[in-house]
Amino acid sequence: MSGIGMAAAQDLARKVETFVREVVAPYEQDPRRDHHGAPTDALVHELRDKARAAGVLTPHILPDGGHLTQRETAVVLAASGLSPLGPLACNTAAPDEGNMYLLGKVGDAALRERFLKPMVEGHARSAFFMTEPAELQGAGSDPSMMITTCRKDGNHWVINGTKCFITGADGAQVGIVMARSEEADSAGGACMFLVDLPDPAIRIDHVPNTIDSSMPGGHATVTIDNLRVPADQMLGQAGEGFKYAQIRLSPARLSHCMRWLGACQRANEIASDYANRRMAFGKPLIDHEGVGFMLAENLIDLKQAELMIDWCASVLDTGSLGTAESSMSKVAVSEALMRVADRCVQVMGGTGVTDKTIVEQVFREIRAFRIYDGPTEVHKWSLAKKIKRDWKQAHAH
Repeated sequence: MSGIGMAAAQDLARKVETFVREVVAPYEQDPRRDHHGAPTDALVHELRDKARAAGVLTPHILPDGGHLTQRETAVVLAASGLSPLGPLACNTAAPDEGNMYLLGKVGDAALRERFLKPMVEGHARSAFFMTEPAELQGAGSDPSMMITTCRKDGNHWVINGTKCFITGADGAQVGIVMARSEEADSAGGACMFLVDLPDPAIRIDHVPNTIDSSMPGGHATVTIDNLRVPADQMLGQAGEGFKYAQIRLSPARLSHCMRWLGACQRANEIASDYANRRMAFGKPLIDHEGVGFMLAENLIDLKQAELMIDWCASVLDTGSLGTAESSMSKVAVSEALMRVADRCVQVMGGTGVTDKTIVEQVFREIRAFRIYDGPTEVHKWSLAKKIKRDWKQAHAH
């Protein structure tokens, strides 16, 4: 990671914030939405054209291909998250942001030119094909349960399986497909493949309605039927896919925290404004202790979330995988932001449950965030295993 320095990153974040507040936020009531309320690609491309013109498209990746440090990324992505449409406009949204990070780390020059460049330029959306249906006992929080397979056939690999909750698959141009190798030299290990989308061998069976509505293309269930991928489109080495997933996951789960911190900061602004304007029982809501205390608690949770993100980012910036730190941060931040979003709805009463403001959407998105990139309980379980390992090591003598 090259970075630009914290002062320059904060200047960039202010530029992104101004763009999101002044240009993007007015689009929040735009009717161009798909069947489950997510922005259409036409809306996304219009916003990206404006971001490109404003110089804030893909701001976390430098012109030379370098990347902001994680601490620098945090302030920029939080600024982009001030509107649910902000990450889409600025090209800092999941899954593209995490996929760009992975490709930049693991992809060779040819793969970066072919697949990464159009993503960085904001022309292509991507999808990460890992999660599999629960009813098939496929991979979810436990990626080792992967049942999608891949095998060699000449200079190609052939992939078969079923995936679900594949964010953005409908309408994506770039896919990263994970499958378990059936080859002797990499048997049981995972492989990652880059594919052009759409592909007739990847069939979208169903796009369910979900609690969240910020991600174009929704979360598809797909069947992969004899997908043939040239061997040179494998990302990295055969059998190393789970290792590459770890390279992606810690920064990706932290960048979720960054973006949704921005969303909750904005929701809290809206709730605070409402509480200062709305009269009840002879005085503004803010003067009622029950309301004032909720907003005070929001400030505390928001600051704790911000500091937790900065701490974890500083660990990742040392080159550490930060597995335990990112688990702690994902739990702390997602739970804190859930409390913030819930209080914002409560403070605003009837208005808070309508789509008159983004507050109810932020509440829905944060509820889903507590499951994305590892549910709270999985991260706590992982930390408990670390506690046991550390104890055993300390008492080995």
